[in-house]
Amino acid sequence: MAHERAKLSWSDVTPKAQFLQRRSLLAGIGASAVLGALPAQAKIAARPSAYSTDAKPNTFEEITTYNNFYEFGWDKTDPARHAGKLRTDPWSVEIAGLVERPGSYALDDILKNVTLEERIYRLRCVEAWSMVIPWIGFPLADLLNRAGVQPGAKYVAFETLLRPEEMPGQRGGGIDWPYVEGLRLDEAMHPLTILASGLYGEELPKQNGAPLRLVVPWKYGFKSIKSIVRITLTDAMPRTTWKALQPREYGFYANVNPEVDHPRWSQATERRIGAGLFAKREPTLMFNGYADEVAGLYAGMDLRVNY
Repeated sequence: MAHERAKLSWSDVTPKAQFLQRRSLLAGIGASAVLGALPAQAKIAARPSAYSTDAKPNTFEEITTYNNFYEFGWDKTDPARHAGKLRTDPWSVEIAGLVERPGSYALDDILKNVTLEERIYRLRCVEAWSMVIPWIGFPLADLLNRAGVQPGAKYVAFETLLRPEEMPGQRGGGIDWPYVEGLRLDEAMHPLTILASGLYGEELPKQNGAPLRLVVPWKYGFKSIKSIVRITLTDAMPRTTWKALQPREYGFYANVNPEVDHPRWSQATERRIGAGLFAKREPTLMFNGYADEVAGLYAGMDLRVNY
């Protein structure tokens, strides 16, 4: 049955039920965020998850003032300084391609009936630093199943918001905007792969990818695309920003692998943010410590070639 894109609702395909009302209530975050003066945020109820690590999370301040979000600049503190201008309400995500129910879905509609969980995940940046982050989110597979994945789909492509008047990094920077990423379908459907809408029990801060971002904990952080506005199911490997920009340095899979160095630095160890100036570097774990859960996805593949 054909649907009009502007009128699509998840209630068209699932029973109407009481659900978590959600709007992006974050106030703008300016330079004061760098000094720790963060605005109040809406609380989110979430249940604990068996997939969480027992490692101690980084502080809220560390997570929200040190990260890469190139749409706001190339310095680690730029997102916290500049993301306050980003409008995240209203927000919708276009779901397209090889799905049964394509269309533009409001964020509130996407979050209907989902069970939000706190997922405390390790995050390993390709730049050889790391954190532990208590995300609030739900499996990406839940959303894809509701959209209805067609048999021919093999990959999932993602696209970030393109709004240079609010995202100053998009006015240049050498990247072909908007930022795009992708996963193989089995990676996207894996239970570790989530869409995050919160952090530390509160709504996701703008500088961390509000209102909805991908989190794939066994891959380098650049795979976890932020501020998603489009998800496309496709039968071909999609273009990804860093692979297109520097194919010798960044591959499509981007699995954390201490045995495959970046051309310009070793990936064998990592610097834990917040550990202190004289802290010893930690050994990097295969698949960022999630090998038991995900190694089977790559059985028979040469991970040095498919980096």
